[in-house]
Amino acid sequence: MTGHKRLTVVLTLIVLVSTLAAFALPAAAADPFDWKKFNGTAIKVLLNKHNYTEALVAELPKFEEMTGIKVTYDIFPEQNYFDKVTIDLSGGQGGYDAFMTGAYMVWQYAPPGWMEPLEPYINDPAKTNPDYEWNDMFQGLRDSDNWNLIPGAANLGKGHQYALPWGFETNAIMYRWDIFEKDGLKPPTTLDELLATVKTLKKNHPDMAGIEVRGSRNWATIHPGYMTMYASYGCKDYDDKMHPQMNSKCAVDMTTKWMEMLKVAEIPAWTTYTWYQVGSDFGAGKTPMIFDADILGYFQNVPGGSANSGKIAWAPGPKGPDGQLKTNIWIWSLAMNAASKKKDATWYFLQWATGKDFLTTGATKYALVDPVRKSIWDNPDFQKRLELSKDYFTTYQTIMAGDTKIQFTPQPLFFETTTEWAATLQEIYGGTVTVQAGLDNLAAKLTGMLKDAGIYKE
Repeated sequence: MTGHKRLTVVLTLIVLVSTLAAFALPAAAADPFDWKKFNGTAIKVLLNKHNYTEALVAELPKFEEMTGIKVTYDIFPEQNYFDKVTIDLSGGQGGYDAFMTGAYMVWQYAPPGWMEPLEPYINDPAKTNPDYEWNDMFQGLRDSDNWNLIPGAANLGKGHQYALPWGFETNAIMYRWDIFEKDGLKPPTTLDELLATVKTLKKNHPDMAGIEVRGSRNWATIHPGYMTMYASYGCKDYDDKMHPQMNSKCAVDMTTKWMEMLKVAEIPAWTTYTWYQVGSDFGAGKTPMIFDADILGYFQNVPGGSANSGKIAWAPGPKGPDGQLKTNIWIWSLAMNAASKKKDATWYFLQWATGKDFLTTGATKYALVDPVRKSIWDNPDFQKRLELSKDYFTTYQTIMAGDTKIQFTPQPLFFETTTEWAATLQEIYGGTVTVQAGLDNLAAKLTGMLKDAGIYKE
């Protein structure tokens, strides 16, 4: 046998043996998920003072026992919480491994690279437990924390998953059902009906504000009741070229009626009102109706929550002239600091905090509403708990059947531009400028800001 033939035989045998070995031996399996994999690791979390946070902190010992991961945390009140987050992330030192955030904040924190994309963790079976069930979360909420970094209404859900939905809030009408029954009133279904209802309430109860909504010079004034009514009315914040639309005929008409409502309502010091003032006034009986996050009334309605607990009911926000119901939402989310040095252990915390077990416990034993998972809304124990809040569940069903999503256009100057919007509403309310002139000035100012940032398209 020639050398060439011997080499051919040898190579053939090697291939044959390798092939038989491949069939005889199982392929090396990926490492199975192990909750104890990072036993002994310590991470630090930054949290906002909120009812959801109270549930997390109360259940945190269970996570630490299950994983061996030690979690320390700092909690700050909302009025300075987001400043604290921004300062820490911009420093790039990774002082906090994970943080509580809103979906709007993705538009500010993701472009400079401060947020860790999470889909590599979600899709890795060695890092994500098999019971996590990512698809159990409402897709609209997941998409709201997912962005491709391009300004424009069509660009949510088309990039990286920068945060995980944790709890969300729809915006709705909350009212004192005992007062409405006494006055023969029904929840308003249009903006005109809302204005008429406020007039009747103020006439019958002159010692109360006819309605309360937020009014401080802050982005948070725009996003609950005002933006929900603005979207339902058919108005847009920006067009496809990122041109401001706040001075359109639609926007002027809607804002004119909104301002008339505020004047009739006679809200004391409206320009200072935040989430806290609206909620506390409602619970204390200083107003019979609010238009804000649905959970705000929930906290006032639970037994012992306020002087008027048990007397609060819910209804969807008013529809627009063409019958549209477009509800804006706020999504509390959890995210990972891109500068974290303990990312895998941090991911274990994030998946636990947004997983079915904790969120079900939070929704059925604490005040973690509205849950982001479909399975929890279907949970009989959760539905039973909601029976204490009149029409809460049916209002949720109606709102979710409509066009319910973040109604704002994603763009990195969201907070600056929306705060200017709130400042303009204050100027109009104070009578220093007309609705049309004020919104014209706003559109011109935002156009300059967007041009300077390279967002405005000619």
